[in-house]
Amino acid sequence: MSTDESFQEMRDLQLRLRKFAQERDWEQFHSPKNLAMALIVEAGELLEHFQWLTEPQSASLPAEKLQQVAYELADIFIYTLRLADRLQVDLPTTVLNKIALNEKKYPADKVRGSAKKYTEYQQE
Repeated sequence: MSTDESFQEMRDLQLRLRKFAQERDWEQFHSPKNLAMALIVEAGELLEHFQWLTEPQSASLPAEKLQQVAYELADIFIYTLRLADRLQVDLPTTVLNKIALNEKKYPADKVRGSAKKYTEYQQE
């Protein structure tokens, strides 16, 4: 699948989510502030699934737990798409731009294997 096709799929998802909200008269509740708060709530629900797990446990979830995690990820993605839609942010283009910025801030030859923030290694 090409990048253009992937971007179109994402835009189609945004339109489907917008229609879903409009059919239920939920647009009134989907202000950017409310969507941002809902996004954080869903991120917290995702985090709950990993609370108290060891690193190895977190990397090999049982099928039922993995399905629950997948649904939380879907909720996060849905709210992210809705927020971008309400703010008229072209998310696919913005993601590509952000990746390009990160490639400049974190050149592979300088940061490979390091978890430092870019401001830390630039001072070295």
